[in-house]
Amino acid sequence: MRGSGRALGRRATCWSWRSARGLNLPLYRSDMRLTGIEFSPAMLALAKQRAAELDREVDLQLGDAEALEFEDASFDTVICTYALCTIPDDRKAVSEAGRVLRPGGKLVLAEHVRSPLWAVRAGQRLLEPLMVRFEADHLLREPLEHVRAEGFVVDELKRTRLGIVERLAAHKVADNAGSNP
Repeated sequence: MRGSGRALGRRATCWSWRSARGLNLPLYRSDMRLTGIEFSPAMLALAKQRAAELDREVDLQLGDAEALEFEDASFDTVICTYALCTIPDDRKAVSEAGRVLRPGGKLVLAEHVRSPLWAVRAGQRLLEPLMVRFEADHLLREPLEHVRAEGFVVDELKRTRLGIVERLAAHKVADNAGSNP
């Protein structure tokens, strides 16, 4: 999925709840129109500073991934990197991504997930209460379940780092009633 940025289309939106410091900005093509949202004013300021340093025009806005203030079917691509694990209602955020995507639009996620390895998962279960309390970071979520439940068709799926990082690319079908095996 590293090369996914080359085929993202005319307009992309990326959101992050706590980490939109603009770290992904250099990865996007210069001819792409970008819109980014951030829940934290402090993180939004960092993202704007990063965009200015890169001399990159980006529409950066304060916003909530659970209630996007964009019209239906307004984006070709939605990208979410390491944010669903911190969004209180991650299912609602995935649903909102589907709402703002055009038919055929691409959803790209990179997220912390529950490991399939029992020993790693046991460690995650022990750490989860502390991580949620102090970092608002859920270690045991499975975004893939929400993506499929929202009718996306998964095109690419890869787990790394003992199964705790998942990279996913999916697309929205015209009637949003795709099937996933």
